[in-house]
Amino acid sequence: MIRLDKVTHRYASPEGGEVTAVQDVSLSVEAGKFVALKGPSGCGKSTLLLIAGGLLRPTAGDVEIAGIEPYKLALDERAAFRANTVGFVFQQFHLVPYLDVLDNVLAPSLASGRKDRKRAEALVEQFGLTPRAHHTPSALSTGERQRVAMARALYNEPKVLLADEPTGNLDPENGEIVLKQLVAFADQGGAVLMVTHASDAGAVADDVITLDKS
Repeated sequence: MIRLDKVTHRYASPEGGEVTAVQDVSLSVEAGKFVALKGPSGCGKSTLLLIAGGLLRPTAGDVEIAGIEPYKLALDERAAFRANTVGFVFQQFHLVPYLDVLDNVLAPSLASGRKDRKRAEALVEQFGLTPRAHHTPSALSTGERQRVAMARALYNEPKVLLADEPTGNLDPENGEIVLKQLVAFADQGGAVLMVTHASDAGAVADDVITLDKS
């Protein structure tokens, strides 16, 4: 489902020259599997996640998502593929501040063209957010915001979920809710790749990959 083969990414340093964020990394995540990606700060975990999601073209190496090589697609084709295939969950949520919970969950329909209010309402209910459906993010707790972000990531019925420290800002109860949803997604045949520092998060994964700092 996700395949990275000898992926390297370098970027220009403000001081001149290049910095290597990821060096010659290969990994795969099959359908139905939950893989946790761990390692010290600065080892390239988040960079690798962006590459795996079709958001950041690597300097070298091959990327395949659900049988498609996204970086061989035109920009608009890649965006459409990403919208329909990959769900993203970030530590900082990235919710639209002026939209309520329901409309935040519906936001991916702008990219996919699939506006299904009943599905959004069902996801809001699934995450225990129905009483908060018409509140904006500023009125929500941190845990509620992350649950909205999870519901939004699932809206387009993706094949792949990529999560960057999804429990990093959460209390244990809300962290457990998010992890259970990630496990359930994999159990239903999806592929999950999660960047994490949390030991309990790694414990629920099928496999843990540790990156070394370059």
